[in-house]
This record gives sequence, C-alpha cells and structure tokens, in this order.
Amino acid sequence: MKTVAISLLGTTLDQRGKRKKRWEKWRPTISLCQQEDLLIDRLELLFQPQYQRIADVVTEDIRQISPETEVCQHHIEFDDPWDFESVYSQLHDFSRRYQFDRDKENYLIHITTGTHVAQICLYLLTEANYLPGQLIQTSPSNSINNQLGTYQIIDLDLSKYDQIASRFSREHDEGTSYLKGGINTNNKQFNKVIAQLEKVSINSSDPILLTGPTGAGKSQLAKRIYQLKQHRGQIQGKLVEVNCATLRGDNAMSALFGHKKGAFTGASTQRAGLLLEADNGILFLDEIGELGTDEQAMLLRAIEDKNFMPFGSDSSVSSNFQLIAGTNRNLFKDSINGKFREDLLARINLWTYRLPALKERMEDMEVNLDFELERFTQKAGALVSFNKNSRSQYLKFAHSPEAIWKANFRDLNASVTRMATLADGGRITQNVVKDEIERLKNDWSFSTQDKNPINITAHYLNDDIHVSLDLFEHIHLAGVIQVCRHAKSMAEAGRTLFNQSREQKKSQNDSHRLKQYLGKYHLEFNKIRDR
Repeated sequence: MKTVAISLLGTTLDQRGKRKKRWEKWRPTISLCQQEDLLIDRLELLFQPQYQRIADVVTEDIRQISPETEVCQHHIEFDDPWDFESVYSQLHDFSRRYQFDRDKENYLIHITTGTHVAQICLYLLTEANYLPGQLIQTSPSNSINNQLGTYQIIDLDLSKYDQIASRFSREHDEGTSYLKGGINTNNKQFNKVIAQLEKVSINSSDPILLTGPTGAGKSQLAKRIYQLKQHRGQIQGKLVEVNCATLRGDNAMSALFGHKKGAFTGASTQRAGLLLEADNGILFLDEIGELGTDEQAMLLRAIEDKNFMPFGSDSSVSSNFQLIAGTNRNLFKDSINGKFREDLLARINLWTYRLPALKERMEDMEVNLDFELERFTQKAGALVSFNKNSRSQYLKFAHSPEAIWKANFRDLNASVTRMATLADGGRITQNVVKDEIERLKNDWSFSTQDKNPINITAHYLNDDIHVSLDLFEHIHLAGVIQVCRHAKSMAEAGRTLFNQSREQKKSQNDSHRLKQYLGKYHLEFNKIRDR
C-alpha cells in the first residue's frame, strides 16, 4: 500500500534561509521526506496562495532528496490563521473534497507545521475520522549538524497504550463503584446496568430513563449520576428533583415551567420554575408517568429545543438541562392507552435502565445489610452491630419466601434503622431481630396478593367475634382498618371515611363516629395503628 502524507506548509520553519543555506537547517516538511525507514509516496501540501514561492521551493527540494515522492499542492484560504472557526472550516472542507482510498493507501497527518490552531484542527479532524489516518510529528535532532531530525507516529487508538488503557479502566471501575454507593454487589443484572450507565453518564447528555419498582433506588442513583458528572467537571448547575405525582393542574405547569405574575388566580408574583432552576445541571423527574399530557407536550419541546414557554407568558426562555426520569409504571403500555405521549417516550427512551427489585437481588442482601448498618452508624455517631446468631437469624428470614420486601430498599433501610435504634449497648440481639421480623410480617400481610377481607380482619378481631361476622361486615371492616393503618390520627381517618356525610352534619365529630364504629368490634384506633 502507498503512504500518503497530508501536511501544512511551514511558512517559517520550511523556509529557513536562501539557496544552499537552507540545507544547513532542519525543515519539518523536508525532514518528513528524508527518513530512511519511511517512504512517502505522495505528499499533499496545503498552503495559502501568498506562500506559493515557498511551496515551490519546498516541492523542488523534495524532488531532489526523494524522487519517489509525488508532491501535490493545494491552496487553502484562511481568513485568519488564528481563528479557530475559519481554520477548522477550511480544513474540514478539504477533507470532504479529498478522494481517500483506504484500500490502497495509508494516510499520515503531519501536525508539526502551521499555527497551534491549525494543529489542533488537524488533530480533531483526524480523531473524528474526517482525515482517516494516523498523526505524524517531526522534530529536530539533538545534534547541531544533523538536519534529518526524527519523527513519531501517534496512533489515536488509545486502547493500544497500556498505561492509558489501564487508567481508563481504573476510572471506569471507580465510576461504577461510585454509582453503586461503594457496595460490592454480585447481581449480574444490576452490575451490567451500572457498568453501562457509568459510560453513558460520562459520555452523554441525553435523557436517561430509570425504571423499576418503588424503592429500588432510582432516586439515589440519579443523585450519584449527578455527583459523578459534577466530579468529572461536566456540569456546573444544580440537581433539581421533583416527584411528578405531587403536581396537578396549574400547579404542575407553574412548578415545572414557571409563570408570569397574574397568569392565574393566586399568581401574585413571578415564578422561575424548576426547568430554569436546573439550567446547566440535571432535572430528575421521578414518577414521570404521573405528568399530565399538556405538561408532557411542553416537556418534550424543552428537551428537544432547550426552550419552553412559562405559564401565561408570550415569550420563551431557555434552559440547558439534562433530564433523568424515573418511573415504576409501564410507559409503553400507558402510551398505547393514551396516558403517555408516544413522542415523549421515544425521546426519553434512548438510555433506559431497569433497576431490579431487592427480591431479585438476594445475592446482594448481605452487603446491602452491612451498607445500611454503616450508614446508620455514620448518622448516629455510634457503632452498632449484630451478634453472630442474630445476624444469621435476620439473613435467614430475609431470604425466606415470607420476606416480600414490598418497598424494596426502603423496607431494608427502615428495618435496620429500627433494630439499630433499639440495640442496647450497640448490639442487635436475637430478641430485637425476632420483634423486627414479626413487625415486617405484619406490615406485609396487607401487601400480599391475598386480599381476602376475612384474612385481614383476622389479625385484629378475637376469634369469637371474627367467626360471628357476615362477609358483608368483614368487607366493610377490612376497608376501615386499611384507612386507619395509613392515617396519622383518628381525626384524619374519620375525615377520610365520612368525607360526604360529614358535610350534612352540624357537628363534624369524625373521631367520635369512628370510635363508636370500632367499639362494636372491641377495636381501638391506636392498637390498629401500632400493630
């Protein structure tokens, strides 16, 4: 194969004196064609028209020292050789016009001559493969009497350089470890997700979609992606988090996109909005599937154009943010049912990663248990640990079919927090673990697929009352128990249960009505809440 060199004329270094004196000094383009172990079959010499005389001298000198080398001259018009845009555009145009034949020719891009701007542009065009070759750099010899000089070929395939490759590998390992919170996880599916996500986080600013069940760690992972990009100096703005399930109606538009004063009733001041707040940073929209279709349409424009219209405004504003979206819903199913826009889903589905539930990662239970315990220790400022038997007892239950881990890592975090708080002398005993297991079983008893109201009421009624009730009463009582379990007070539970009939009464003593109803079954609100 032939070797072809592409080089800019060195208007100073390639001139270096007149007549015979020019042979007494090192000249980079001449040196390129003088190397005994490098035969240049063709030299593509690029220069500005005003340097035609120098180009002709260099061309003639190359014919003398290397008759095998064909020199082809090309005029390049630089408006300003120190203007990056001008130089890059002209060199880029040359690369587009030139007829490369990679099957028959190898190309060397000479980066010794030209301004620093030109050298940078040649590097960028080569790195982007517009100039499909390797970089070559010539340099003078240390010997005063040696005009030949030396050369070095620079291969931009960095994987060939052991030290650089090992550094990239080390940085990748550090990044993946950071995204995993420093936990040495063993689950293959999770590790595969994190390994690719580390590369995407560093190399892309496109939207990222995190899916998976509630409590699988989407919010924590979004924070770590932000911190990783911030650590690498890729973003300067803030991480702005919002749970889309809390946004409804005008409040959703206002919170996300901002509003002008007077845009709607109650808009007494202007509001910037979360998208603008996330400028040059990351916007994390958790539960994005809960957004209304109007907000989805505006969000799509904001992602694609980096522009959006604040509520009530007649002019747009811009925000250069990266979107990370989280959801526990099937957005593809929602798009078919018309609940989620197909065009928005197509835009945010470029990088989609599903985080497995804790139940799907049981090989990581032990390391995550240690992580949660360490996190409590750091927060509390006191060392807490299991004794050997209590640890085995807890892990045995954690792996059992009884442990459904409905809220995933939130359940595990809450469980460790309770045990560590109750640990006397910083030791979690078997009795503490036993009580915690019973609590978890009870909490999850309402979360299993068995929704039989008779089974629900069985947890609260004594046997005599339980067997005496009709199914009708079991159904009603099971519903009341569920409301009581999730209410903060008896008054709140009463307002929820009697939300319509209370409006017809002069005295709205909801707590009394609920207390009377529970009394029929020998039940008390506080005992239901504490169970």
